[in-house]
Amino acid sequence: MELMKTIGQPVELIISEAGQKVAMHELGEAGMDRLTALARRRYSHDDTGAPPASGSGRRRAMVILPCTMGTLAAIANGISANLIHRAADCFLKERRPLVLAPRETPLNRVHLKNMLAAHDAGAVICPAMPSFYHDPGSINDMAGYFAARIAELLGFHMAEMPVWEGIPGR
Repeated sequence: MELMKTIGQPVELIISEAGQKVAMHELGEAGMDRLTALARRRYSHDDTGAPPASGSGRRRAMVILPCTMGTLAAIANGISANLIHRAADCFLKERRPLVLAPRETPLNRVHLKNMLAAHDAGAVICPAMPSFYHDPGSINDMAGYFAARIAELLGFHMAEMPVWEGIPGR
């Protein structure tokens, strides 16, 4: 969200109750406040009448990060139990970019089948995995690289993102 803000892209936030609990645990109250402050608008996950629930709302892209396996299953199977699921369904039916970033491991067969079904429906599956070839100096470097990778998947060119140039000396 911070990266999108720095490149002038408005961000809207939909967070589930479980997501809010995890964010509070991982980020603390100050981090949760910062997350909310970065959003142009915040919607309740149970407000299925909110603007993101319609394909006519001209939002450019959607990222679900982190994407739980329950949310992945709902999206993969067309179940719209809340605003997150419904908005994702709208992005798929309108053929707009939808990036799902699961971070749960290990994966079982059901998870893999749901990932494939979501992929076949048009979503991009981009697990929240760190990369090391750009020699990150900190966890913030890894998170920043992942955020830039997501931005690139949405069609934004991130000039500062390290690009693989091959193995040195080859």
